[in-house]
Amino acid sequence: MSDPITPRLLRALTGETLERPPIWFMRQAGRSLPEYLELRAKAADFISFCMNPEMAAEATLQPVRRFPLDAAIVFADILLIPQALGQDVWFEAGEGPRLGALPDIAALADQVEASTGRLANIGETLSRVRAELEPERALIGFAGAPWTVATYMIEGRGSNREAARRFAYEQPEKLDALLEVLVDATARYLIMQAKSGAQALKLFESWAENLAEDVFERIVVKPHAAIVERVRAAGVTTPFIGFPRGAGALVENYAQGSPVECVALDTQASAAMGRRLQAQGKTIQGALDNLLLLAGGPALDARVEQLVEQWGGGPYIFNLGHGIMPATPIPHIARVVSQVTGKSVKAAA
Repeated sequence: MSDPITPRLLRALTGETLERPPIWFMRQAGRSLPEYLELRAKAADFISFCMNPEMAAEATLQPVRRFPLDAAIVFADILLIPQALGQDVWFEAGEGPRLGALPDIAALADQVEASTGRLANIGETLSRVRAELEPERALIGFAGAPWTVATYMIEGRGSNREAARRFAYEQPEKLDALLEVLVDATARYLIMQAKSGAQALKLFESWAENLAEDVFERIVVKPHAAIVERVRAAGVTTPFIGFPRGAGALVENYAQGSPVECVALDTQASAAMGRRLQAQGKTIQGALDNLLLLAGGPALDARVEQLVEQWGGGPYIFNLGHGIMPATPIPHIARVVSQVTGKSVKAAA
């Protein structure tokens, strides 16, 4: 009997340095692929799409059918948790998410236990994908991190987050209570994802920028650490990727204070900082500029080579510093995948 295959991504997450890094892209499930747009057109709205296991599983699998990526990430959205907790959430075409008024925190807390059941369809999506995905490819589950989700819940939409940052200063106790609700709900959600087939879990702190060091510690680092600890307390050993996008120099504070196995880096991350994190025992991921992926050309080739060279001597996962942009040409994605994997990739539109 042959030994089970350990996906390349999971090997990197255990701290192994590989002959070439595993590769996947944030927001690879959809956005730029014509087959995704065709599928999306069949759904009544975006949330219905996310909550339909058959459609969401198909969206998850589409990019790994096209490209020899080392992982699939479940097709879902970071704002499913606020909806599961009872806040109104919808998406305006061409404008993005909208949320109703922030409910009373106690009312949100009362919904935490029920919220996981309301997200059971995401677990079914993961189970469907894992059943079809090749064993050498890892399956990633994810959630929005508490501060990022809280910014939408407070402001009711995507923004520059000034109102949410003022809220953090003017109503710290209320924010801490909201973050605690989100820590609890998110930990339960990720435990369910791991039990449904997710082999790695990612926390997306998309809006970690412009925070003072003490505030960053309180509303980013501590909630991340609490989520990981609660997931571990449930007996789940699935590795974590934490992504404090925009944190700049505070990324190293995050790496020291959060027990994630991997720190995802955004576009501004320096080569030296990445190597320091690797030396401290962290796997790193990132940090190709998504605009450079869109632009393509010799500069893209050179940057891919540079990233692999500067971080390939330690545990490293090749990825972007943010998600794939909708207008990104498919040949550009194919070229990067081919360059990193050494495999010929068909670049048909």
